[in-house]
Amino acid sequence: MHRRTFSGAVFAGLGLTSQSARAAKPKPGATPMRDFGRTGVKLSVVGQGGARLALLRTKEAARAHVRYAYDLGLNYFDCAHSYWEGHSEEVYGDVLSDVRKKVFITTKSSKRTRREAESELHASLKSLKTDYLDLWQMHGVQSQDDIDRIFSPGGALEAFEAAKSAGKCRFFGFTGHYDPNIHAAMLKAYPKWDSILMPLHAADPSYLSFENIALPAAVQRGIGIQAMKVFGNAFLLRVLNAEECLRYALSLPISCATVGCSTPGQLDDDVRIAQSFKPYTPEEMAALRHRAITAGPGGLKGPALEYWKQGGVWK
Repeated sequence: MHRRTFSGAVFAGLGLTSQSARAAKPKPGATPMRDFGRTGVKLSVVGQGGARLALLRTKEAARAHVRYAYDLGLNYFDCAHSYWEGHSEEVYGDVLSDVRKKVFITTKSSKRTRREAESELHASLKSLKTDYLDLWQMHGVQSQDDIDRIFSPGGALEAFEAAKSAGKCRFFGFTGHYDPNIHAAMLKAYPKWDSILMPLHAADPSYLSFENIALPAAVQRGIGIQAMKVFGNAFLLRVLNAEECLRYALSLPISCATVGCSTPGQLDDDVRIAQSFKPYTPEEMAALRHRAITAGPGGLKGPALEYWKQGGVWK
């Protein structure tokens, strides 16, 4: 299931959207910022996810969408070289090259050797029409084998360190949504990470919890923390509204959340929620967690809901 393939207006029709999400359009350029860990950079608390640009089907529509996100005040643009067979990076390059110094562009590589990762970095820079990335990330780390390959002689870590030394990326980190214990192992294995990206949402604490296992370790290290899957790939929208989902994630000690917007209405909703954000109390967070674990098909939770984690059953 794709994250919100319908607009905020449809949410209202289903009774899923709060009063704030039915308010007037958000004020352009007023999206709140947070520190991105110890990097010295401030990012908009929500950022455009590059994977969902494929839902727009044409580059023309995707370019208009990215420009609208920038005009609303987003400076954080997430991507990976694999997204939309490389077209997401190309769209970002077409739109953001004119405002390059005003935006924070991330992309990712799933390659595990230095040679392959460096080749993909060259392709990403070309597609993005830039000579440097703000953040380059090791994509989809999910096993001890991944870790062993990354840190072995000739492994991907060498490419990332060399790119940073050469000014081809300002910062680097890693991503994954399979096993929080692997995230914790990655943090333990290397002291110089600048960032981490992980799923953080109201149902997460009930099963292989990134919030309980990986998030505290990342906070302790002072790195930039990015949240993903804050809507549970839309499953959570069966029992929580968009504001509750996003507000839950933003109430955690994160820097920003990458959200899979693919319509202007979704962007409006997310930016409006960010602009009016007030953190939940611990009691409110606990109540949302309780409601969230009924979101899976048939009221299931754990691997039936979070199919992207180890043991997930919705492959």
